[in-house]
Amino acid sequence: MKIGVLSRNAKLYSTRRLVEAARERGHDARVIDVLKCYMNITANNPTVFFKGKGQGDPEALEFDAVIPRIGASVTLYGAAVLRQFEVGGTYSVNESIAITRSRDKLRAHQLLARRGCGQPVTSYAHSADATDNLINSVGGAPLLVKVLKSTQGNGVVLAETRKAAESLINAFRGLEADFLVQEFVREASGSDIRCFVVGDKVVAAMQRTAQAGEYRSNLHRGGTAQVIKLRPDERKLATKAAQVMGLDVAGVDIIRSNHGPLVLEVNSSPGLEGIEQATGMDIAGAIIDYIEKDSLKGPNKMKGKG
Repeated sequence: MKIGVLSRNAKLYSTRRLVEAARERGHDARVIDVLKCYMNITANNPTVFFKGKGQGDPEALEFDAVIPRIGASVTLYGAAVLRQFEVGGTYSVNESIAITRSRDKLRAHQLLARRGCGQPVTSYAHSADATDNLINSVGGAPLLVKVLKSTQGNGVVLAETRKAAESLINAFRGLEADFLVQEFVREASGSDIRCFVVGDKVVAAMQRTAQAGEYRSNLHRGGTAQVIKLRPDERKLATKAAQVMGLDVAGVDIIRSNHGPLVLEVNSSPGLEGIEQATGMDIAGAIIDYIEKDSLKGPNKMKGKG
């Protein structure tokens, strides 16, 4: 197969591993920067063109399958490029609609709630008059304030007191930032579980624990990771959350609470480095193996709704 990895940086660990895994299986794999692509939008011959640095004429891209590794900062354009591949009948392991769905945190929470996926209590309001109601609805302080477009723990702030929560909410409103207010689950003790879903299975899982004095367990923020054995209800919740988003490859972050596992986030471009190193598993290979089988079913299936 000719496989395109849509990534802005060929040197990133996840990108390199996907290319290596594809080539080890005899495929022709190539990294494409979506920002160097442009599109010819026609009914008869939908095409994506690529013009690399120092290249002459633009090249029309033809792949049997693409693996989107689209960063949050380029979601809009990256999804447009991916959608153009889909229009032309190219298979994508994660579709553009599923990626944009999961990147919109408010929409994602609403879709998960509609399908009965447990989550921390989450509130959202536009009016400044609703500050007290927002705080009360999540059980009061401590609570989390999350910017809708945050990634890797950025834009997530813990308010330990009610006064701090009021100040944070008003400050975010003053910046005209879209944000959610979310229940702080004390019993999680600064830990969460990253479930790596491929197809309808959790192929690996790790527990991430925040460093001392930190409440965010992201590895980018100094958190540590270790292998963990999932309980059946956690495995079921992770696969269901990925399916609700319509993602065939996803990192589903869950926490353990006194009333069962809860979904924190569903990531459409989960990193491979931390989980491969923690588990010793060939996650990149599992993704390529899945693409080999799933792509035979035909072009994209428009998974999920909403």
